[in-house]
Amino acid sequence: MATEKRSPIELSQIEFKNAGYKLVDQLAGFFQELPEKRVTTGEASTQLKKLIGTAGLPESGKDAGVLLNDAAELLISHSLFNGHPKFTGYITSSPAPLGTLADMLAAAINPNVGAQILSPVATEIERQTIRWLAEFIGVSTESGGILVSGGNMANFTGFLAGLNTKAPSTYKQEGVPQNKKLLIYCSKTTHTWIEKAAIHFGLGLKSMRWIETNPDNTINISVLEETIALDLKNDHQPIMIIGTAGDVSTGVVDDLEKLAGVSRKYNLWFHIDGAYGIPAAVLPELKTMFRGIEEADSIALDPHKWLYSPLEAGCTLVKNPKNLQDTFSTHPVYYNFGAGEENPVHNFYEYGLQNSRGFRALKVWLVLQQVGRSGYEKMIRKNIILSKQMHKEAIDHPELEAMSQHLSIATFRYVPQDLAENSEQHNDYLNKLNETLLNNLQHDGELFLSNAVVNASYCLRACIVNFRTSENDISEMMKIIVREGRKLHSTLREKVLVV
Repeated sequence: MATEKRSPIELSQIEFKNAGYKLVDQLAGFFQELPEKRVTTGEASTQLKKLIGTAGLPESGKDAGVLLNDAAELLISHSLFNGHPKFTGYITSSPAPLGTLADMLAAAINPNVGAQILSPVATEIERQTIRWLAEFIGVSTESGGILVSGGNMANFTGFLAGLNTKAPSTYKQEGVPQNKKLLIYCSKTTHTWIEKAAIHFGLGLKSMRWIETNPDNTINISVLEETIALDLKNDHQPIMIIGTAGDVSTGVVDDLEKLAGVSRKYNLWFHIDGAYGIPAAVLPELKTMFRGIEEADSIALDPHKWLYSPLEAGCTLVKNPKNLQDTFSTHPVYYNFGAGEENPVHNFYEYGLQNSRGFRALKVWLVLQQVGRSGYEKMIRKNIILSKQMHKEAIDHPELEAMSQHLSIATFRYVPQDLAENSEQHNDYLNKLNETLLNNLQHDGELFLSNAVVNASYCLRACIVNFRTSENDISEMMKIIVREGRKLHSTLREKVLVV
């Protein structure tokens, strides 16, 4: 005899199993069929709104199994698939299948990993995950850290720890001092998170010192030192240097060892934005490129980028864990999350901005074990090799111009053979041609690239952080780009007289 539900939200064991089993079958089929799908349908938001409908909030409930089935079909049929082997846009990796199951398990147990008492084993798993990530990239396993949503939050967490540590002792009580400007130093190619941080954490954009880059896009160390020296002479207070380990446009890694030396010299906080590129430090052949990361005060890295974790999973590592606690820890009377000296606890709310926190670490922890260091070395190395293949094919093709290749990012552009190079409109036309080509390619869905501007040239940009991408995918992508470039040029040149 069926028992009456105690709540309209409950599912019986049979209902839960039937709905769950069907979903797993659907997802297994989705993973199998993914390479044959288009990356995106290119549907406009107006089309999708019609698909979803405009009905108001339901008055009465519906069958959970039907709803889940319909939602799965909706997402599988109308999404952009960043796990597709021909998705190389932006820096979102193909998600590990085990990670998707881990998210389901984490949601079922639903620990609040803000306080140890609310998440006893989840807290220990996150702590171990942080130690493993530190070991993975080659910094001290005594580092403190916390899992966050992604690159912005990972960088913000390190930034705030640096601000709290290097600002005057009156900072917490009185805020940013008005009589002395606190200054941040970074290259002109630094990701836009730094502007958000300067604005929203009270320093203002005038606190930024945008340092010129070298021809290879790395920060110019000489200009950096000259700028710091001048600011000190003018009685300002430099507090932080930002280095980049994998520029999002071209993949370039700053000279982190020299930046560490400048930071030591002037007693500045040294933060590395390694959200994209720093997992490549696991490769023995790239150890020299990443020399200096062990001296960083804080590092941002995103497992949902080059460690193939499902969204969301970012991480901040800090050399001295006390810097995080000094920055974020509070103890209101309504928190009963402490313990005596004989039983210290690790409450993650004391290490970051969130109090209530989901169990992001589980998917990272499980996949690190599934794959192991050697497995990651193999996949990351393969992504870099594929990027080099793409760059080489651009060099070899008469209608493509290779622009740059670093880590797993290649940039290039389509250049018609009949284009007069000495035309005054040459570069303007190529910029328009390649921007329009990118928009067409993204909409059509055979592949998905993003863009970069390199030396005033609008380029197509491919960032390969995808364990599904193969050599054949790269060659097919280049053929598609040339084919669509030719079509577009044949129509666009009629409107713009450049030949």
